[in-house]
Parts: sequence; structure tokens; C-alpha cells
Amino acid sequence: MEALRENEAEEKEEEKKAFKIIVLGNNLRDCPIEFDWSSIDTSQLPASYKINSAKEKMMLHIAANFCRQYTHLCPDRKELFLHPLNECGVEKFVSTTVRPTLLPYPELYNWDGCARFVSDYLTMEPLPNPIEPPSCLFSPTTILKYQRGNCFDFSMLLCSLLIGVGYDAYCVYGYATREMCMMDETREVCPLLKKSKEAQKETVKEKTEKYAVKPPRDLRSKFELQQAAKKEAEIQVAKQKKQEEEEERIMEAEKPKPDSLYGLRVHAWVLILSGKREVPESFFIDPFTAKSYSTTDGHFLGIEALWNHVNYWVNMQSCLNGCKDLIFDLGNPLRWEFMLLGADKPLLLLPNEEEEEELADEDLDNLDKEEEEKGSDMPPSWVEPIQISLKEFETRCPQGKKVIHYKKAKLEKWAPYLNSNGLVERLTVFEDQDCTKVLEVRQWFKNREDLLEMRQVNKITEVTTEYFSPGHVLGLKAHVYKSTNPETERTMEFYNETRVDGLQKRVENACEMTEYFVGRSDFLYYRHTNFGKRTKRVDLFLWSNPRLAQIKECFHRNLEKPANEDVVERIFMISEERILLTYHLQENYITASKREFIKRADVDNKGNKIIMTPDMCLSYQVGSSQEDKKLIHLYKMMLKLMEEEKHLKHQVWESGTEVLEILKIREEEEGASKLTVSIYDTERNEKGKKQREAMERQMQEERQRQDEQDLDYLAPFIIQMGNIEKMTKWQALRLKEDCLTDFKYRLIDKANIIQVRFEKETQELQKKQQWYQQNQLSMTVEDEEAYITYCSDAMFRIRILEMRLNRHKETAPQKYIALEEKLCKDPRLSEYLKLYA
Repeated sequence: MEALRENEAEEKEEEKKAFKIIVLGNNLRDCPIEFDWSSIDTSQLPASYKINSAKEKMMLHIAANFCRQYTHLCPDRKELFLHPLNECGVEKFVSTTVRPTLLPYPELYNWDGCARFVSDYLTMEPLPNPIEPPSCLFSPTTILKYQRGNCFDFSMLLCSLLIGVGYDAYCVYGYATREMCMMDETREVCPLLKKSKEAQKETVKEKTEKYAVKPPRDLRSKFELQQAAKKEAEIQVAKQKKQEEEEERIMEAEKPKPDSLYGLRVHAWVLILSGKREVPESFFIDPFTAKSYSTTDGHFLGIEALWNHVNYWVNMQSCLNGCKDLIFDLGNPLRWEFMLLGADKPLLLLPNEEEEEELADEDLDNLDKEEEEKGSDMPPSWVEPIQISLKEFETRCPQGKKVIHYKKAKLEKWAPYLNSNGLVERLTVFEDQDCTKVLEVRQWFKNREDLLEMRQVNKITEVTTEYFSPGHVLGLKAHVYKSTNPETERTMEFYNETRVDGLQKRVENACEMTEYFVGRSDFLYYRHTNFGKRTKRVDLFLWSNPRLAQIKECFHRNLEKPANEDVVERIFMISEERILLTYHLQENYITASKREFIKRADVDNKGNKIIMTPDMCLSYQVGSSQEDKKLIHLYKMMLKLMEEEKHLKHQVWESGTEVLEILKIREEEEGASKLTVSIYDTERNEKGKKQREAMERQMQEERQRQDEQDLDYLAPFIIQMGNIEKMTKWQALRLKEDCLTDFKYRLIDKANIIQVRFEKETQELQKKQQWYQQNQLSMTVEDEEAYITYCSDAMFRIRILEMRLNRHKETAPQKYIALEEKLCKDPRLSEYLKLYA
């Protein structure tokens, strides 16, 4: 026995060391591994956390009775996980700890979004004893507050969110492999690297024509062909065998060590049954990694029980083959023993329809009534509603960062706006298992002003690929390059819908440039430019640059033209002074019409003008029955082509200039790395914050103005009369008259002030008009403009004063009457004024 205990102690120590190694290697959080849960503050928690209601006490009695019967009937099974202690040290039934919640975030409406949030938001802690369930189970609100927990805490929070959005979800208590219990993903391939399965291409059989030319007879030796094929097959078999041996060696080296606690490690995860939310098939979710698994997956080795917010079920099926043979028919008591009869549980799946028809409708009604009488309802959850603020939802991980190690890969995650360049994810791919030599780095960005979404850097080829969202300044979609310097190899892809020229792709290097177009009215889809050797003192993309050696363009078919007049390809051989035209194929022809123009100088050595000669145009016309075009038409065609050549040179120059402009803009964008903020983001939107502050100041000023209107008009006059405990009716009448008289004089004074200002402005305007009439002839243009400006401003001020004066005359009597009514209703004067009346 002592040796056995020593072995168990050693195994526990090894487990702790292994977990520390995994956590330190993964660097899951920038916080300490161990956390003292006994130091948390529970004084502010509500009463439901500290005491049990009468219904909860009844539920605990039912659970204790169920546990005694289960222990008596199944003495070889482990003790059930029914009523652990919560954070306040109070026993709570596990089903009442589930708190179904629907949060106001669209991302949390699907199971994968909920699972990713829980996996990112919480820090994983191992169970104190890997082969026993925990003695405590805290509420989801406390787990969210401290952002850490074990597999049971993860599962309870995830199950609460999934039930809240309509899934048929259950917390599962069972057994799993060491890698799953310890969240060890170092032997798993990163999900971002998994390639999607390629659809198998169906081979199309070629139709053999009835009258076809027979292939030439094969005169090679069949024996020699057989020997060569046999030798090639032997080489392929040797290569395949060598490859399999290498794969076996690698798998053997990467194979984990045997687990002494295999099949005994306790784990908790989530089960989603089919039916609700259009789930076609039941599946498991590991809350640590947010991955979904089939219910027959080999990582899950057995199930003891499962529960939701309504009921608790115990597995009565054999788990010798793991979970592969389990049937999740929770309404069948032979497979799943449930605790509450009256709870809402799935119906029993009968083996066939004949047995279902044997039960009469009356018997079914009686059975339902008996179950309702015998059954008990689950108490409501004692947990407070789960609330997650927008800032917490965006930040996700504690301190906003998370690092996960996969097989030959490392994935880093950051919260939005945490990095100044908008970086939210970075995947580093390594060549070796020890993660020392980097092969590739992928970066994902959000909220960038330059709309950069992803950057992929291949460390072997030193090729960088950048992907952009729609809306870039120049319609940039992707940029592949080795260096940001001009005249280097690069590929640019564009959103052709946003460009006038329909450019879709541009590939260039120091010697050539290729452009691809889509949806052009001139049917152009391809342009290829060749450059010669670079000369001194000449810019690269100057339209008159002698480096331009050749420009080739290709066109789609224009059905409005005859095929022998519709150009499919034209080549401007600038260095050779030639133009080659190739036309589309005509129907029932296997050759296309061609035409070649040879350019010459306009004048000869003696200065005489050169006329078009037949040797300047070489033509091949399909269907020689038609006469060739006359020289005058060919001459006009050549002149038109020469003009288009000049235009093409300018377009090539514009393309080169655009490349330089894009490189300059990208350099400035990378240097600035500005981030955009949504107008709905009240935390980060400075402009919106200033507007809110201005509105708040305006509302405060409005309140102050309202308070001024509600001033006590009687206070100054009561002070003048002295401290009088009781007024006579004559004193009350005098107080009222004094107040109204003072208010009337104030109204008159205000009207007089406005009238004085009005008359002053009018007089100044008249003086200015008289001065203008006297000095009109000697005034400059600037003086006239100043006079016109002054007059317009003065007339505007006069009009405003006139409106204020008229409005004051209209409202003054109303204000006087309103004050008189207010004084009559004042409790300090009302009783005396009534006596006087």
C-alpha cells in the first residue's frame, strides 16, 4: 500500500510538472499559473450565493436520496458530481449553476462563436486531482470576473451561452485523454494550416469521331517498354517504401509517452444534441480549444453523467469502447437514468412504430398526469444574469494577448486596437519540431486605414504577399513582391470593378510588364511590354524611352465585325519599326489572316516625301477570292496604328508611374499605420466624444437658463420689508404691486436698450451711405467692396434688432400677465390676495 501511495504521489508530481511545461511552452496567459481562489472577495455577492431557498433545499434532499440509491445499485461506479460548494462555501445543485443567457453580440449567436469566446476569454487551470471531479464549482459570473477556471467552469459558462441562444446543450462529466485534459495541442496541426479537401475532377471522355485519322504505328519494342515500365515501378516502390519508413520514424518520434492514468483522467465538455437550431447530428465541444468532435471520437473515453438547467442524467451504458457505442437517447431510462420525472426531457425512442400505436391516447394522457403529479421542477438558477461589456468582449484574453503552440507552428492573438499597427493574429510556421527555423509568417490585421487584411512572408523565398479589402485608394487587392524598390519583380492584383480601365492584374520586373484586363469595351484582355537594355540619363517609364522594345496586345472576339477584320493580336515591334496584326479565325478555316506594316521615314535623304509602296505592307488574306485593299486604305491604317502606338507608349508610361505611386503610398501607409474607428465606437471615437460633450454642455446651459426662469421674484421685496411672520392683506397687495411694477420697468428698459441700439445702427448706416455718395467717384475697387460688405452686415444687424424689438413688444404683455398669475398662485400671497378679493 505504501509503495502504491508513493507511485500515486510521484504521478501527481509528474502531472504538475508536465502541465507547467505545457503552459510555459504555450505561454497561454501573461499571468501566474496558480491562483488563490480563497482570497477572492465574496462580500458583495447577492444573498442567493450565500443561502439556499426552500426549493433549493428540497432539490438537495432529492439529490442526496438519488445518490444513495445510485451508490447502492452501482457500488463499483464513482460518486456522482451533484452538489459541489460554490464560491461562498454553500452547496448548490449543478443544474442550478447553469444560467441560460443571450448576450447582445451577433458573434455569440452560433456555437462556434460562443466556443471561441469562452476559449479565448478564460485561462485554463488543471483540476487539483486529475482523477477526481473538483470539490467546488463557482458561478459563471465569478469565473468571468477573474477570467480563469478548470474544465467544469469552462463547460458551465459555455453551456449557459449555448442554451441561451437556443441549442440543446448539456454539460458532460466523463473521462478523456491526457492531451485533451491538459490542453496540449503541440501534436495537433494548426486549424489555419489545414488544407480544404480538393474536389475530385471528373475525367471527361473524349468523343471518338467515326471518320478519324488513324495514329501512326508504334514501332518501338514492346519488350523494352515492359522492362522500362518494370524498372520505373521498382523505383517508385522503393521511393514509396522509403517515404513510409520516414513517416513511421517521425510518427514514432512524435508519439507521446504512455499515460499511466489513461482512462482515469476526469474531464468536462459540452454535448449538443441534434434537433434544435437545425443541428443535423449530435457532437461534442471541447471548451478548452473550441473544437468540435464527433460523439465517437477517440479522445473521449467515457461518460459518467450529464446535465443542463432542467434535469440531471446518469449514463447506464458501458464505456469499454469509449463513447463510440453510446446512444444519446435521454428519454430511455435503460440507457440514461434521470433524476426528475416531471422535467422537460427528450421523448423515449421506441424501436418501431407498431409498439407506439399499441398505446391508446387515454393511457398516454394518464401517464402524463401521473408524471406531472410525481415529478418536481428544477429550482431557478441562483446565479446572477451573465453580463459582458463591449470592452470586455473585444479584449477577450486577459491583457489582450494569447499564444498557442501547435505542431511546428505558433499562433498569437491580440485584442483589436491593442497594437498600433492593427495586428490581431500572427501565425509562425517552423520547419522543425523544436520551432527554431522559421519557414513562413502570416499576419492578420483589422481596422487599418489602408485596408490591409493579411500579410504573408515566406522566409525561404523572401516573397511577401499582402491582401487588401475593397476600397483601397487605387483599387489594390493583392501585392506580391520581394523588395519595395522599383524595377524589381512584383505582382499586383486589383478590384477591376472599381477601375475605369478594367485592370485586374499587373506582373512586372526589370525587363517586362504584363497586364490583364476584364470587361473592357474594346475587348482588350492582355498587354505585354518588353524593355531593352537600360540607357543612361533616361527614366524607366518615359513614353519616348528607347528601352521600349515591343508591346503586344490581345483582344477577345467582337461579333459586330467580320472575323477577318477583327484583330486578335497586334504587336508593335518598336525597335524594329514594324507592326504585326493577326485576325480572328474565320469559320471553317484553320489559318488566320495576317498583316505586317514596315514603318519608314516620312522623307528620304533628298527631302522628298515618301509615298506608300506595296513592300511596306505584307498581307496574308484567308480566302483569296476577295481583292486586297488599295494602298490608300493601307496607308490610312498604318497612320492610325502609328497614332495608337504613341498612345500605347503613353499608357505604358502611366502604368509605370502608377506602380511608383502605389509603392510610395504603401511606404507612407506602413510608416503611419493609422487605424480607423467606427462612429458607433463611443470609447475610441474622439470626434463623437467631443460632440457628446458639446451636447451635454448645451443641455447644462439650458438647465441653468430654466433655473433662472424659475427664480424667486418675491425674495428681494420680502427682504426689504423685513422679517414679517404674518402679512396683512395690505402688505401682500403692496408686495405684489411692487414686484409687478419692477418687472414692468425691466421690460421697458429692455425695450429701450434694443431701440437705442437699433437707432444707433441706423444712423451709422445712413452716415456711411452719405459718405459713399460724396466719395463715389474717387473710390477704388477695394473701397467699394469694403463698403458693400459693411452695408450688408449693418443691414443684417438692423434687421435682427428690429425683429428682437417687435418680438419683445409682442411677448412683454404675456410675460407680465404670466408673472401676475404666478404671484397670485404663490402660497406666500395667495391667501391674503383671496381675502382682499
